[in-house]
Amino acid sequence: MKTSEPNTLAIRASDAPLRTKPSNYPEPFFSRMAKREKRVLGDLFGLKNFGVNLTRLHPGGESALLHRHSKQDEFVYILEGMPTLVTDVGEKQLEPGMCAGFPAGDVAHQLVNRTETDVVYLEIGDRTPGDEGSYPQDDLQAVMGPNGWVFTHKDGQPY
Repeated sequence: MKTSEPNTLAIRASDAPLRTKPSNYPEPFFSRMAKREKRVLGDLFGLKNFGVNLTRLHPGGESALLHRHSKQDEFVYILEGMPTLVTDVGEKQLEPGMCAGFPAGDVAHQLVNRTETDVVYLEIGDRTPGDEGSYPQDDLQAVMGPNGWVFTHKDGQPY
């Protein structure tokens, strides 16, 4: 059993450090994530089975490319702002207090900030091994390898 000091068991989420690398995507997709900031909360506590991020999208920002996972589920909870949930079956305006869930293999999704104010939300996803990401609007595919995501073109050629 792991024991921790009481003052390391809880933090103010907004005090967590920003993720140093804004995206794992290769260019030309990497630069599309420039208006996104993530605070990787789950890793701070050594969580292994799922990840939790506090994410801020500045005006014009995107949460990710439009994507779906083959094995991993995702969930988002809106804390501030009015993002647009974009899916391959339509769009929906979200507001604080709303949430959305994306079962593995289901609808492709992303959040986009089309407003003039920041959007802040929690994103939670599991870490099922062997996951793959598909991107219906972009020439990109991803496979979760032992050292993280490996991205290729849809024809398998590396970036």
